[in-house]
Amino acid sequence: MAEQAKEYNQAINRIVKMQISPKTDEHNEQVGSMQVGSKFANVEKLPPDAIFFTKTRFKNDTDPRKINLGIGAYRTEEGKPYILDVVKEAEAFLLQDSSLNKEYLPIGGDKGFITAAQASLFGDCASMREGRVAGVQTLSGTGALRILANFLVNNFPGITLYKSSPTWGNHRKVFMKAGLNQADYRYFDKKTKGLDFDGMCEDLMNAPEGSCILLHACAHNPTGVDPTEDQWRRICKIMKQKKQLAFFDSAYQGYATGSLEKDAFAVRHFLSEGMELVSSQSFSKNLGLYGERVGCASVVCNSKSAKVACDTQLTSIIRPMYSNPPKHGAYIAKRVLTTPVQFEAWKKELNVMSGRILKMRTALRTALEERGCPGTWNHITDQIGMFSFTGLTPEQVAFIEKKHHVYMLSSGRVSMAGVTYSNVPYIADAMTDAVKNA
Repeated sequence: MAEQAKEYNQAINRIVKMQISPKTDEHNEQVGSMQVGSKFANVEKLPPDAIFFTKTRFKNDTDPRKINLGIGAYRTEEGKPYILDVVKEAEAFLLQDSSLNKEYLPIGGDKGFITAAQASLFGDCASMREGRVAGVQTLSGTGALRILANFLVNNFPGITLYKSSPTWGNHRKVFMKAGLNQADYRYFDKKTKGLDFDGMCEDLMNAPEGSCILLHACAHNPTGVDPTEDQWRRICKIMKQKKQLAFFDSAYQGYATGSLEKDAFAVRHFLSEGMELVSSQSFSKNLGLYGERVGCASVVCNSKSAKVACDTQLTSIIRPMYSNPPKHGAYIAKRVLTTPVQFEAWKKELNVMSGRILKMRTALRTALEERGCPGTWNHITDQIGMFSFTGLTPEQVAFIEKKHHVYMLSSGRVSMAGVTYSNVPYIADAMTDAVKNA
């Protein structure tokens, strides 16, 4: 048996080495010529995802000056990934908890996590107290978006979802795959690099009654431009008048301002106005659980019977899609959300992370202005959250990548988490060069 196991492992290692070892084009052609035509020869090769392709190009770049401002993940001042202290504590606690096992979760996920996640976003509202909020654990925020998109398609035939222009690049794809009708409303003003509030309100007023409106709860991605509290009140008033359904995407709660309460203002205001709504939550950014895929999809109803029905609809979507969610990340989040000491410690860490981002905004703006970079750069500090919509053109972005090895999205969106005191002079030099010469 030992000899067989050894031979098996050796065979696996040979296969792995063959798959990961780089091959020359000549070698690949020789191998291909010995094979018969593939049944998959007509499968279309699609272009890579923009964000992850940026990461790939960065990884393959051998220039020591390279900087990645594309991927939306928090980095320390040293440019390293960061694991929150509260996450480390939670994992250590879980390892010592003998009551835990690796059995399947229910289709909808861990109920304790779901309730805690909803409470963190919705607060102490009547909907929560009266048990009128349906919800399921999801594969992070993207999974929540997809589950809710299918929910809308299944239960509101023909409904159109209105997205901000621009919005997160994956929104359109997720909703398209679910078969959801889509349209856009004005949001970003390219001249001011701020919110086109009048245009947004006009488009919401013109949207058909009963439409679904996708709203970024805070730290709008990709622009970093959020409505003020008074503007949120106006948006809510319009949507209430038009009997529109709010779809809140909450991916950055606590990460934008450092306050869970401030970042939940819009959602909680809509609830205070008696609005029914749906929401997607992600704990990738605010708990740093990027690879654990921890999320929650919720439907706030005006009756308990509707809540029960919505729960059955949500789980009926999950069962044939991925059956049920994973445990580990949800248990970490639940531990932090439900343990008072850990919850307070988490809020302090959130404040530190968001505070570093704010400092980097000031540092980058100052560096650009000191270099006399053409244009105005106050929008960098006016915007909020992980990303800044710099206003750089695709041509300028390509120039920066080729000449200076600084990577960002072609839209000019940069992740402020990748900016540090040590690299901000180089980034500012690259941007100034591009604006002047590209």
